[in-house]
Amino acid sequence: MRLVSWNVNGIRAVMKKDFMQSLIDMDTDVLCLQETKAQDDQVSAALAELEGYHIYSNSAERKGYSGTAILSRSEPISVEYDMGIEEHDQEGRVIAAEYPEFILVTVYTPNSGSELKRLEYRQQWDADFLTYLQQLEQRKPVVVCGDLNVAHRDIDLARPKPNYNKSAGYTQAEIDGLDNLTEAGFIDTFRHLNGDEVKYSWWSYRAGARGKNIGWRIDYFLSSPALQDQLSRADILNEVMGSDHCPVLLELAL
Repeated sequence: MRLVSWNVNGIRAVMKKDFMQSLIDMDTDVLCLQETKAQDDQVSAALAELEGYHIYSNSAERKGYSGTAILSRSEPISVEYDMGIEEHDQEGRVIAAEYPEFILVTVYTPNSGSELKRLEYRQQWDADFLTYLQQLEQRKPVVVCGDLNVAHRDIDLARPKPNYNKSAGYTQAEIDGLDNLTEAGFIDTFRHLNGDEVKYSWWSYRAGARGKNIGWRIDYFLSSPALQDQLSRADILNEVMGSDHCPVLLELAL
């Protein structure tokens, strides 16, 4: 089963940048999207010509902001939206789709913001999201994917020292949040299968960062330990254009 996750930085914008051809080329069973920046009806309209996929979207109350979607060739057993916590459920950040062997969660983790104004909220989110995943795990193994808005280790961003504890996405508090996920057993599939390979999934639009590969790895597939033997390939598809992020991939041998 081939899974792809992609922060598209606006579904309507990416549709104008060869999105449909990229989807054909990736040949994925499930595509999880983050930062759709559209209401549910706008997501449906943008993807109106897409054939062969069931479409599920979760939009923020604030228009043109956040939002997630799952495009699945096979119809999931069930689909659930949000975490059931009012404080977190206003921004369309979580969808969970249940398949026979596992539950797939796509997430767009809140950014701590300029001057780290939202860092305290982000810490609460991270704690509550881990609890949410552990509750799902009581039913089935979990695969979680998306823009987690944190680089986990020095190897995961081009310039760790000047960003550490100064930039959103590389504070110790955010690193601790991802540590808590991995310490709870969730496997960083890219690191598990690729060791210390250096590859990034996001680049600033400023100063030609993508061309210079001054990037960050902030998009992930994590899996429950019960699926470890089924993890066959994890990759970062940094040749795919259209967003400031590139897609990330996980293949499962089920």
